[in-house]
Amino acid sequence: MRGAKSAKWVAIAAVVALGATACGGGSDSGDDSSRAVNPSGVYSYQSSEPQHPIQPANVMETGGGRITDALFSGLADYNPKTGKLENLVAESIKQDDASHYTIKLKQGWTFHNGEKVTSHSFVDAWNWGANPKNAQQNASWFSDIQGYTDVHPDKGDPKSDKMSGLSTPDDYTIKVALANPAPYWTYKLGYSAFYPLPKAFYSDPKKYGQQPVGNGPYQFVAWNHNKDFMTKTYANYAGPKPKNGGIDFKFYTTSEAAYQDAVSNNLDVLDQVAPSDMAKYHQDLGKRAVDAPQNSIQTVAVAEYAPAIKNVKDHAKFIQGLSMAIDRDTITKTVLAGSRTPATGFVPPAVEGYKENACGDACKYDPAKAKQLVQESGGANASISILYNADGGHKEWVTAVCANITQNTGVKCDGDAKADFKTTLDVRTKKKVQSLYRSGWVQDYPLNANFLKDLYGTTAAGNEGGYSNKEFDELAAKADKAATLDESVKLYQDAEAALYKDMPAIPLWYYKTNAGYSQNVTNVSYDTFGKPVFTDVEVFKK
Repeated sequence: MRGAKSAKWVAIAAVVALGATACGGGSDSGDDSSRAVNPSGVYSYQSSEPQHPIQPANVMETGGGRITDALFSGLADYNPKTGKLENLVAESIKQDDASHYTIKLKQGWTFHNGEKVTSHSFVDAWNWGANPKNAQQNASWFSDIQGYTDVHPDKGDPKSDKMSGLSTPDDYTIKVALANPAPYWTYKLGYSAFYPLPKAFYSDPKKYGQQPVGNGPYQFVAWNHNKDFMTKTYANYAGPKPKNGGIDFKFYTTSEAAYQDAVSNNLDVLDQVAPSDMAKYHQDLGKRAVDAPQNSIQTVAVAEYAPAIKNVKDHAKFIQGLSMAIDRDTITKTVLAGSRTPATGFVPPAVEGYKENACGDACKYDPAKAKQLVQESGGANASISILYNADGGHKEWVTAVCANITQNTGVKCDGDAKADFKTTLDVRTKKKVQSLYRSGWVQDYPLNANFLKDLYGTTAAGNEGGYSNKEFDELAAKADKAATLDESVKLYQDAEAALYKDMPAIPLWYYKTNAGYSQNVTNVSYDTFGKPVFTDVEVFKK
């Protein structure tokens, strides 16, 4: 909807949301304390078809990412409650000096095919993932390591297939030399790009991607494309044992369908409640409704290459004007039923390096100033769209944001819906976005660098909009070379400030984990990434 109808649309949403919330109460199945659990029970989880085959260095979206995290275990992981880094496969991670690390591995870890997990399992995987010939989306995650530019040059063929900064003195020791000091490098080790790979992977990576063999708590059973991905508990897992027998990752084309299945006990664990169900999910699920903190942000990112953007005379003023046209407070309270918090910058509040009101006036609702900036930019007659995936419950807020933009600036704005997340990601990857696109980002590690450099650095894997800012890149590089973590965090705050001068994206709101579960399971909790603690879920006996 556009024009005068937009204000009415938001107002109606407010009445519906508040009316539904006013019902109060909440029902539950009763006392579950007497129900017995089945340690071999398999539960279902709301998911989506992965964009790519399951190769750890090529997984960047939630659908493939959740599956990968279940199948693999890295050197370290993040505590589900605090988010702090804890050793997993690593016995110790020692920093020898500013640029050198010695990593000792625990013995006894195996892949699902019985192969031992060794130092070579990690280093070979990192070298393969860094090589541009293998076209891995997360290749840039290895850029801190000495010799990365020889393996992954900006232009031309690689000079080597091995990064010189990696060595394996023995089967359970990894030596790492960084190209420059990176005070937060160890935080990256919990991310999926750094997972190990078995020898069988290299003989046929394509086939492996369809039938992955990991070293995590769950192992592959079957991938029924566009339907589900089945796993079972790995009996010889060397980490904390799962309290269940496996996970069925069920693929949904709409969040609403997943929610209805959860309410009717046909889906066991939700990933996220759709906005249209937000006002009623506490009432529907009772004590099984989840409302937990999550370190993530929703933005509308800019496709810098799109003619609709490039043809505007003053790009920076145009995006700033669009941002100031959006009434974040009203949309989060009404359309999203209070389930989100208006964003005041690119970094969520619980992440190290968050700075209050970092975005300044550019993220404050000011219709008059918004219209002025858009007119001064030369974009008053522009026509834009927001690309989003229809299976993620985004239609309502995209409609509201576009309504705000059109009403307050005169710029024509429409939602550009694609059937599912995979299709949307393909459009983004192929640089086919018409102007703007929905971009949600969940932390990979709880530092501001992850929400800044990993999204807006010129060569960053997460930079799908083609944004490039020399000042930001230089400030980020300076932060990466800082002597201490505290200094690096502060320097990244300076780098963040540079982003608001030309706005690579419009910060909208910070997420919460609004989810829930069926009467078939218990002991369901979510970590700071918004992911269920898969191994803790218990399945009731039928």
